[in-house]
Amino acid sequence: MASMFGKARVSAERPPQSVAECNVAVLGCRGAGKSALTVKFLTKRFISEYDPNLEDTYTSEELVDQQPVLLKVMDTADQVRAGQRRCRGSTVLCSPLLSPQDGPVNCERYLRWANAFLVVYSIEDRRSFEGCGRYLDVLARHARGCQRHSPVLLLGNKLDMEPYRQVTKAEGTSLAARFGCLFYEVSACQDFAAVQHVFHQAVRELRREAERGTALRPLFIAEEQPCVPTAARHGLASCTINTLSTVNLKEIPSVAQAKLVTVKSSRAQSKRKAPTLTLLKGFKIF
Repeated sequence: MASMFGKARVSAERPPQSVAECNVAVLGCRGAGKSALTVKFLTKRFISEYDPNLEDTYTSEELVDQQPVLLKVMDTADQVRAGQRRCRGSTVLCSPLLSPQDGPVNCERYLRWANAFLVVYSIEDRRSFEGCGRYLDVLARHARGCQRHSPVLLLGNKLDMEPYRQVTKAEGTSLAARFGCLFYEVSACQDFAAVQHVFHQAVRELRREAERGTALRPLFIAEEQPCVPTAARHGLASCTINTLSTVNLKEIPSVAQAKLVTVKSSRAQSKRKAPTLTLLKGFKIF
């Protein structure tokens, strides 16, 4: 295939390796700076004007801790119920007058798509901070319903507006602790490194969750027999898991084929050790 410079492009002999994917949804009330954070991360540039009704998904190839990842970011547009009032362009989601059923609507579009979430508020707008409580509550109820824990990061944006701060850092820390999520304060118009760190931290948290899920997932060998309990019953020494390699079930010996060793004395035990059955079990992280 010819490139734009007219030279033939030679395809690689070996197929490209699959790159892990991470879907991050950026949530929050209008005016919190969701689009500004997204654009800052993707382009290192700051935008001050944008369409608040525009919702889009962007893709960026990132290198996080020397590991490539295809990071997809959904910049969501705040959608609310018709009965809620607006003030200064922001929606009051946590007003005491609202019932427990009120709050963000049409959440399924990002709850099903994303596996990590950034919930953003502006430190100069208390209403946007109060709105984060509704978003965090929706995410918590979704996690309980589907029995899947997705990393959530709470972000206090517009740190450059410190003289006009309405939400203290202690309040942000307390809200994050209440829902068990990480908390950061950033500025979309100033520090690119801090914004990049937040998105990369979402990837790191997702990797940790995947590793925890892999460790807790039951392992099966031939004839769908659990590895760890069976090995213990037959005196096998250990079962090693490698989460980064693939597995070939034909190469794994069944329990019936494994040689069992009966230890008769301490002297015989020193000469001959019990064999170790090693499993290489691969799981896709994302």
